[in-house]
Amino acid sequence: MCRNIRPLSNFEPPATDDEIQAAALQYVRKISGATKPSRTNAEAFDRAVAEVAAASSRLLDALVTTAPPKDREIEAAKARERAALRYGT
Repeated sequence: MCRNIRPLSNFEPPATDDEIQAAALQYVRKISGATKPSRTNAEAFDRAVAEVAAASSRLLDALVTTAPPKDREIEAAKARERAALRYGT
């Protein structure tokens, strides 16, 4: 359920609002135990997603590191290689 929650800091180009939103949605889904809230809980669910996304954006903007930015393509290739080793594909 949390596959979209990935490290988003120190990438070039920086994380997009869509990536932050997707991670926030997955986080709220995980802690609420629901992939789609009932009509009664929809407003609280949506508000939580927006608040988590806003907090995540503030965090990413405030983080400072001396490490060089990671390249998205290189990190994706590493992940594919790990998956191939793990699943034998």
